[in-house]
Amino acid sequence: MYGHFATQPSGTGQSGPGVPAATRRPRRAAGSREEREPVPDQVRSSAYRTLAASLRDAIRNGEYADGQQLPTEEQLSARHSVSRQTVRRAMQDLVSEGIIYRVAGRGTYPVAEADRYLRHFGSVEDLMALSLDTECEVVTPLRHAVDVAGASRLRLPSDDVHAVTLIRRHGNVPFCHTSVVLPPPVGALISDVPELAAAGRRSRITVIGLIDARMARSIKGAEQSITAAAAPPPVARHLEFAAGQPVLRIDRLYTDETDTPVELAVSYFDPAHYSYRMRLRRGPS
Repeated sequence: MYGHFATQPSGTGQSGPGVPAATRRPRRAAGSREEREPVPDQVRSSAYRTLAASLRDAIRNGEYADGQQLPTEEQLSARHSVSRQTVRRAMQDLVSEGIIYRVAGRGTYPVAEADRYLRHFGSVEDLMALSLDTECEVVTPLRHAVDVAGASRLRLPSDDVHAVTLIRRHGNVPFCHTSVVLPPPVGALISDVPELAAAGRRSRITVIGLIDARMARSIKGAEQSITAAAAPPPVARHLEFAAGQPVLRIDRLYTDETDTPVELAVSYFDPAHYSYRMRLRRGPS
């Protein structure tokens, strides 16, 4: 997130002892414009994010399909009751995300759906919601396996795990290869899911979403690490490029409310179709 620094008014605006009568401000009725607090920076920040989210959803829902021009800054300002500066800030975010582009003297347009894929991952719920607009294809069905490294990261007493390998697609374009390793009790919870039972099976599911729906304890969070890597041959083959090509590797270790690991997902993302962005905010001094 972007940092904002709030400023406080220098005085209360009320008269009192020692204040010359000529400089005293007249008392205003409660709720009048003069007595309203300045708009906090957090509110301004929320306004542009709300507008950006509204436009993002409208574009994804096809409201500006076939290269239709977006409303002007003036039109958006009036329609959403926000300042032109707020509109401009929201537009800047969407441009940087690759959702819209601007043509000098002509206006602002959505990037064609085939040329973009964007999702914000700010919570575990966002990761579960991948099923809303992407498709999952099974490479290797859910099965019992022996995985020393995976079992160690899951803090298991033995090397026995459940494992499944998946490809995730957007618009039929493969952009992510994921190997999922589960503790045996967790794997048993989803062992009867038909969407994970056969190679080549496609569906709109996420493994963590299935686990969350069936497990008695809730998913609390995930630890994530991001590194650059050379694509292993199996990954490159399924993502349809040469082995050794640079990819983004993202490891996520999900834990439940008792801090017990319930899933390890090792994903390789094609950087031509995926980017990772994060906003940092400066905390209070």
